[in-house]
Amino acid sequence: MTVFRLIRTSTLAALLAASLSPAVAGPAAEAFGACMSDSTTGRERKELARWMFAGMAAHPEIRSLSNVTPKDQEALSRFMGGLFTRLVTESCRAEARAVVEGEGSMGLQAAFGILGRMAMTELMSNKDVNAAMSDFERYADRDRVQGALSGR
Repeated sequence: MTVFRLIRTSTLAALLAASLSPAVAGPAAEAFGACMSDSTTGRERKELARWMFAGMAAHPEIRSLSNVTPKDQEALSRFMGGLFTRLVTESCRAEARAVVEGEGSMGLQAAFGILGRMAMTELMSNKDVNAAMSDFERYADRDRVQGALSGR
């Protein structure tokens, strides 16, 4: 694995992990996150990633890069409301209750971070996404990066 590929993979994983779940998952959060991951389809996780994207696209400095319409936002919010309700009240009810009782809001945040990371991992495995995320390498000074990492 080249140093740039290693940096890219590590950086993307770190950015996604930090942005999706700054909380450390305890055992109840791990169990709830695993249940939610097991209880969602690939299509649902892709819709979850679309919902996350649409939310980020609402930021004033990002908005111009997206064409998310109010209708799109409403549809994604409806989807997320239904998914959230199903996961908490049906598919993973016992796990959701255990995380709230044992770990509180930080546990919930960590558990949903697990599901979010899984959704983002599925998107990042697409060759087109990977190519777009790798494009920065054309503009990086490889010699300087290699030197910095090797102590030169």
